Amino acid sequence: MPQTYRPLAAALWMIGSILSFTGMAIAGRAVAGVHDTFEIMLWRSVVGFCLVLVIAGAAGRLHEVRRDRLPQHLLRNVVHFSGQNLWFWALTAIPLAQVFALEFTSPIWVILLSPLFLGERLTPVRLLAAALGFAGAMLVARPDFTAIHPGVLAAAASAICFAGSIILTKALTKGESIVSILFWLTLMQTGLGLIASGWDGAIALPSAATLPWLILIGAAGVIAHFCLTTALSLASTTVVVPIDFARLPLIALVGMVLYGEPLDIWVLIGGAVIFGANWLNIRAENRRQARAV
Repeated sequence: MPQTYRPLAAALWMIGSILSFTGMAIAGRAVAGVHDTFEIMLWRSVVGFCLVLVIAGAAGRLHEVRRDRLPQHLLRNVVHFSGQNLWFWALTAIPLAQVFALEFTSPIWVILLSPLFLGERLTPVRLLAAALGFAGAMLVARPDFTAIHPGVLAAAASAICFAGSIILTKALTKGESIVSILFWLTLMQTGLGLIASGWDGAIALPSAATLPWLILIGAAGVIAHFCLTTALSLASTTVVVPIDFARLPLIALVGMVLYGEPLDIWVLIGGAVIFGANWLNIRAENRRQARAV
């Protein structure tokens, strides 16, 4: 593909990612009254695993699945499973725009955790980006420290878990294909979902009403990550990340139209500050890599 068309192609792929994440949020709310978060994760992973088998099998890439790094896959998936459960629960507890805005703090947590787990240096720009990201999160949440809403805590904790998952995934991608990562992700999280949802001795099976939503959740999860990965392969993060932040005003509108949630200007302002923090860090990293070439 000619270089001039790659940013446009990346933008189109990102539209697919944004719509998929938005659809997953809507579907998550639709089934929350019937299925708990563990059951949602169970059926989401079952659908995702079937999709990975079909797509990877049709592409002749199932041979890429490896078994020599199973402990790393397990750790990564326990962390991601925890974060995804917290995210689904937060969807039912606080406005959708708050959930998405707090989710966008994940790159900030990656900055803070990378020195501990990846040995990366914590530069002044990274510290400034982390501080701005935290300030943006406070504008979004505006917590009352005498009575912080559990949904805000769940959304914030999910962002930290997603950051841990990103770091562990980055370590896995050194020698591991995306097919292998997705195979073990969906298979292991099916097992985790089965254990967690069956802990109380009762697992709600999909009904005629919830099955389409559960299929949408599973398909949207795979499609969203595939679109995001493809977009990153076509254009730099400075192109992709700003487009991804379009999820915030979109989900704010969805919350207002479908659920009567108020369009909170502070959520949008806080989201803009978080975006600025991520943009600052990305630009600094791009300049550092350019000097290293």
